[in-house]
Amino acid sequence: MTAGRAYLDHNATAPIRPEVVEAVAHALSLPGNPSSVHGEGRAARGAMEQAREQVAALVGAKASNVVFTSGGTEANVTVLSPGLMDCDGGRDCVRTPASLLLYSATEHACVREGRRFPASSAEEIPVDGDGIVDLGWLEGRLARFAAEQPGARALVSIHLANNETGVIQPIAEAAAIVRRHGGLLHSDAVQAAGKIAMDIEALGADVLTLSAHKIGGPKGIGAIVFRTGALELADKPMRGGGQERGWRAGTENLPGIIGFGAAAEIARNVLAAELERLAGLRDRLEAGLTALSPETAIFGRGAPRLPNTSAFATPGLKAETALIKLDLAGAALSSGSACSSGKVKRSHVLDAMKIDPAMSAGALRASLGWTTCGADIDLFLAAYAKLVAANADRSARAAA
Repeated sequence: MTAGRAYLDHNATAPIRPEVVEAVAHALSLPGNPSSVHGEGRAARGAMEQAREQVAALVGAKASNVVFTSGGTEANVTVLSPGLMDCDGGRDCVRTPASLLLYSATEHACVREGRRFPASSAEEIPVDGDGIVDLGWLEGRLARFAAEQPGARALVSIHLANNETGVIQPIAEAAAIVRRHGGLLHSDAVQAAGKIAMDIEALGADVLTLSAHKIGGPKGIGAIVFRTGALELADKPMRGGGQERGWRAGTENLPGIIGFGAAAEIARNVLAAELERLAGLRDRLEAGLTALSPETAIFGRGAPRLPNTSAFATPGLKAETALIKLDLAGAALSSGSACSSGKVKRSHVLDAMKIDPAMSAGALRASLGWTTCGADIDLFLAAYAKLVAANADRSARAAA
């Protein structure tokens, strides 16, 4: 990274790995279209299918159940549709379109706002003070839905890990509840991939969605991963040439796909070591924060969290001002999601957790990754110490 700077915003975008740059450069030199039958086309197809296997291996899936998209947002919006249904691949699909979407209150905006259900057919699943979904509420709502509309189907969307707090959701337990009531479960695993071990069978989710640039891959490439090949979509948003097994038309983004595959393989190979290393750095960061100000709150600390993510706030510090001053001091952080065109706005995640608005106004997120080292933590803490000291001086003057 740039000398004298600490990049602590991996949940927004992880810097691309050098090995991925090489893989993308090689892909750019391949002349063939993956759909062509000549030798050049077959070479491109072979490289693409190898990448599909690499992405599938990251989440314990079959390569045949991976569909590439332009990113996590497209992947989420595609599958969160009433047209998602069971299908055996023949003419006798169990065509029971979903008539109710339930999504957790802390989901990313592309789930909350981008899903293709009418607003009247979509409801939030509440969360507790640590941001964990209320499984009792989910069970009760699905039971009422089954009683009110016998034979109808619900689609449930709960992300595996939150992008702001890093809180990990009990997806396996949620999947068991959803399956018991005849529904389907989607999990946005964009933030979890490459940071914790994942196996789609063990999770029990019917669909996972992924994004390459969160794991050191290129921007603009993502994937839908199905647990089985038994799902079909009646209203595919992109139709045409039949690419990606008919799920998404258009010539595939071969450099992006190959880069995604390379990043997925690296992430899988280093996962165990990185999990321990990043957790140690995060704990060091949080210990430093509370040493600077015991009043600093660590959001979601009472729940299982990603090893790389810390969301925090110190009373009296405003996020927008703090981000600017930290950036000038060489530390790049975020106030939450990076998908708001650079705006700092109130966090719906912290609102759902019922965090005091005065505290959430100062919420910052540090997210670590493969480039992060101890010197980055030290640089950030030194910069934050100045903010805390200045804040204490202002408070003392105001009290006087």
